[in-house]
Formats: sequence, C-alpha cells, structure tokens
Amino acid sequence: MASILIIDDDDLMVSSLELMVKRMGHQAVSTSSLREGIGLAESRGFDVVFLDIRMPDGNGLEALPRIAEAGSAPEVIIITGFGGPEGAELAIRSGAWDYIEKGSSVKEMTLSLERALQYRKEKKAENRNQSVIALKREDIYGNSPKLRACLNLVAQAAGSDANILITGETGTGKELFARAIHQNSPRAGNAFVVVDCAALPETLAESLLFGHERGSFTGADRSQEGLVRQANGGTLFLDEVGELPLSLQKTFLRVLQERRFRPLGSTHEVESDFRLVAATHRDLDEMVANNQFRSDLLFRLRAFTIELPPLRERAEDIKELVRCHLDRLCEGYGLASKGFSPEFLDALLAYQWPGNVRELANTLVRSFSSARFEPTLYPKHLPPDIRVQVMKDSARSAEAGESVHSSEPARRLPSFHDFRETAFSQAEKNYLHDLMSLAEDNIPEACRLSGLSQSRLYALLKKHRIGRQP
Repeated sequence: MASILIIDDDDLMVSSLELMVKRMGHQAVSTSSLREGIGLAESRGFDVVFLDIRMPDGNGLEALPRIAEAGSAPEVIIITGFGGPEGAELAIRSGAWDYIEKGSSVKEMTLSLERALQYRKEKKAENRNQSVIALKREDIYGNSPKLRACLNLVAQAAGSDANILITGETGTGKELFARAIHQNSPRAGNAFVVVDCAALPETLAESLLFGHERGSFTGADRSQEGLVRQANGGTLFLDEVGELPLSLQKTFLRVLQERRFRPLGSTHEVESDFRLVAATHRDLDEMVANNQFRSDLLFRLRAFTIELPPLRERAEDIKELVRCHLDRLCEGYGLASKGFSPEFLDALLAYQWPGNVRELANTLVRSFSSARFEPTLYPKHLPPDIRVQVMKDSARSAEAGESVHSSEPARRLPSFHDFRETAFSQAEKNYLHDLMSLAEDNIPEACRLSGLSQSRLYALLKKHRIGRQP
C-alpha cells in the first residue's frame, strides 16, 4: 500500500483524488494548507504528492523543490486549474513527475499515479540490487540537496556515451563536473582533453582541433595531431562552447555525427572515438534565436543536460568549502590547520558570491595570506570590498525593517516605526564598529571606505559612544 499526500484547497478535487487513491488500494492524506502540506511531507513518508499551484498561503511551484527533497523523496504530480506552458516548464525543471490540469479525465490522473508508483518501485529495487560505488568527486565539496541532485546526474551520465551539456554561471565548477563525469566513466583510464573555445584563435582553430600535415600552411614545418584526435578513447571537453566560431560549428557538427574528420592538408580522414562534454555560462537558446549558434549543433550537444546551481543557492555548502580550501592551503604551506570564527563564516554566508565557488576560493587565498601566522580567521582578514558589501547589505536590510531572527511571527510586536528605529540604530552601530576596525581607527581611511564626511562620521561615533581604539 502506497501513501499519497494531497495538497489542494479545492474540496471537490480533494474528494475525487481521495476516492481514486482508495479505489487503487492506497492510503490518502489531504490538507488545504501549503504550509501544513510541507510539514507533513517533511515529517512523514509519502510515495507521491498531488500538489496544487494556487494555494491560499502560497505558490505550490515555489514549494515543489522543498517537498521533492523531503526525506522520503516523493514523486510530485502538479495538478492545477490554472495551467499554462510556463508553469508546466517550471514544474518539470523543478523535478515534478507530471503536470495535469484540473478537468482531466480520471483515467489520465490514475495512469499518472500508477506510472509514478511503478517508477518508484523499480527505483527502490534497483537501489537494493546495485552494489554501492562511491562516486569520484575530486574537488567538488558540499552535500546540499541541489549539489546532490547534480551529482546524481553525474552518476547517470557517466554510465553512457551520450553528449552532455553542463550549464551554470561563471565559477560554479563546470570543468570539475566534466572531470567527474570522465573519472567515473569507463573511459577514465584515457585522456581528458580540454578545449577552451573562448581562447581559440579563429585563424588557427581548425588546425588546433583537427591537426595538420607538414606544409599545409605557412609555418607548418611538421605534422601535428589535433585535440580531437588526442581525445581518442577518452573525453573531449569543450569549455565555453558558446564561443566556438560559427565557421567551425558546421564542421564540428559533422565530426560529432561521424567521429571522423580530415586534418588540414591531408587527403585522408582519421577517426576519433571520443565522448563529448560541453559547458557554457551563456544562454544557447537565446544565441540560436539571434543566429549566433547553430540549432542543429545545440540539439546534438544537449542529449543530457546538467544545470549547476550558483553558490548563493547552496549556501549550506560554504562551511565545508571553507574547511577544505583552508586545509589545502595550510598543507601546501606546511602550516598547522587554521580555524575560523563564527563571525567569519557569518560574513561569508551573508555575501552573494557573484563569482561563485571560484570567487570564494580566491577570497580564502587572500584571507589566508592576511592571517598567515595567525591560528584563527576573523572578519578582519576578509578583503575590504567584501566586508564593506556585507555591511551595506546588512544596513539596507535593517533599514527596510527585515527581521532575520525568526521565521515565526512574534506574539507581541512593537510598532513598525519603533522596530525600524531600533533595528536601524543597532545595524548602524555594528557598521561603525566594523568600519573603524577595518580602517584600523584611521578616520580618513574610514571616511574613504564609507563615503561619509569627517564631521558626519564624528557625529555618528559620538551618537553611539564609539571611541577610537588606543
């Protein structure tokens, strides 16, 4: 008997679904509150969740990832009276099993539930029968739900030879994931060849990719094997594939189809049995629409897609990333392991990291250098630009009256005006303490960092009774 959760405020729809579930021999639990539904999904084990989009207390699509990531990892079937292509796309991209509009036949809803339960049963059986093999994930740190989902896709992709497209913002670790796919594949013992498409000079790109014969062009004093041939038996990684020159895209399309090409100046074709992994931070669909990228090549590239989340969407991984990077730095310099204060970690968690993991790694290098012979890292060891940005963001949040202390409404609340005045005053005082510490009590430097005039800075210091350090 499977356990089914129904989250919907439409009494008629709930009754129909409960009756359908019971006729199929399963157990149904229902709620008309999205908040209560999330709580049930996280506290109890369900196999499938029927989830409405428009709920009185929120949007079901926004709650979908949280429900899908609950302990029992239920399959989620979106069922709504306000369907549309945008909602369907968002639901599927967020991991929904199916997207059904209210008014669909009972047969259609029954079939969707049957297929979801069948898939779940087969998946459990497969997990029991397979031996557990640790995924090689060198330099990929973290255990957040979004990162685990990507690693699951790596494990799936590694077992096939399908072309893979890895997307994500700059600095999210696309090459690390490409290497993980290679290292966990049957091709792991062969070459992993990186092609930086953004650095390919257009005049030499064809020669670098496909090789050339001696004398095929001025300066070709000897034959040279191309990168595609070097990847024979292994993996070819096209980094920033969106930068591949248009003149080469048609040629490369044929290479993907045939796994054969002709080096410059040669009269014979050569073969290369490579597995292709491509990566980009650009929107290739938009590039296709603007005639900047070939649609037929894009279809070939993304037989399998892995979309990496930005660091701000997996902030729970930051602590592990910090620990691993600091340990590596200490080991490299022969120093004892360094600790870091809670305030140091809080500052890192408060920052948005537009450069993602790469920016975090570079920041830790700078902080490590600043605290080279000190055992513990504090916020003062962070680069000034990051500290100032965190302080500004904190001050803006306080000024807007945003409470970061509790997700639950308090039983007694001060007036909004009183709350805002108190919160802003405290944020202002904290900012001044950090500012003077960062400027090492140098008034001109503090004015430069904060943009305040000296008279205004002195007035604020006096207001909050902050004295310059002796």
